[in-house]
This record gives sequence, C-alpha cells and structure tokens, in this order.
Amino acid sequence: MTIDEYIELYKKNGYIKEMRKLVGHAPIMTCACGVIIENSEGEILLQKRADNGCWAIIGGAMEMGETFEEAVRREVMEESGLSLGKLEVFQLYSGRDRIIEYPNGDICFGPGIVFITKEYKGKIVNDPEEVMEHCFFKRSELPDNLNKYDKDIILEWADRNA
Repeated sequence: MTIDEYIELYKKNGYIKEMRKLVGHAPIMTCACGVIIENSEGEILLQKRADNGCWAIIGGAMEMGETFEEAVRREVMEESGLSLGKLEVFQLYSGRDRIIEYPNGDICFGPGIVFITKEYKGKIVNDPEEVMEHCFFKRSELPDNLNKYDKDIILEWADRNA
C-alpha cells in the first residue's frame, strides 16, 4: 500500500483500531491531543467517559497526517458536537505516567499536548460510544472520580487559575 492508501484506511477505520488488529493489547505509541474548554464563568467542561465512568477532558489520539489542532478539533466535534475557536497551548505531557492501560486491556504510551480555549460554539451532544455526559465544573467543585490520566491536568488547571 502507498502512504496515501494507508492514510485513507486510517481515516475510515481509525489508526488505533487498525494497529490493534495486528498487535492485540500489546503496548503501542500514540500522540494524544486534549483540550480544556472554559465557559464564561471560568468553569471547565469535563466528560464522563463511557469506558470507566470517570470525568476527563475531551481529547484522543491523533490520526496519521493530522496536525495537533486538527486532531483536537476532530475529537471535540466527535465527542461533544462543539466546534472550537482559538486554541492556546496549555501544557505538554510526557513520561512514564503517560503509559495508559485501558479497561479493555489495551496499553498505549500517549505523550501529548493539551490546549485551552474559551471559544466554542454549538450544542453539546454526547457520543454514545465514548461519553456518558458532559458537565461544566467550578474549580472548587471538581468531581471526585477524575480519570487517572487526566487528573493532574485538571488539577493543574484549577491551581493555575485559582
């Protein structure tokens, strides 16, 4: 296959799904892109994940050929129905704590980039395959069951803006 044929295959089926067909649950490297979305009251939008019932920022893995911004915009549209305006880099994350084991047994090393924005539009619609619900939270009223891999990101946001 050519590179363009691979890119089309991954656009259709998803890079990670295609890799999992080859390697099963074995560790793979991915690049993650997420975003902190703040409303006009300074609250953070979190989503309750369908796979583990924990609250997380919106984001996911890049697809082959995407830019960081394209990836995060796609993930937000897929998971929440929102479109994003201006994005700023919040933080880069890497290291051993970015080795993620999912409830289904898949393992990924997912260093990544987290953006922040106050510019968004649209009506929130939950992706039923990935998201149970979305909710805005005040810094002082964050839920207890934060997703293990997003907890430090969310707490860093809360501390930075306190």
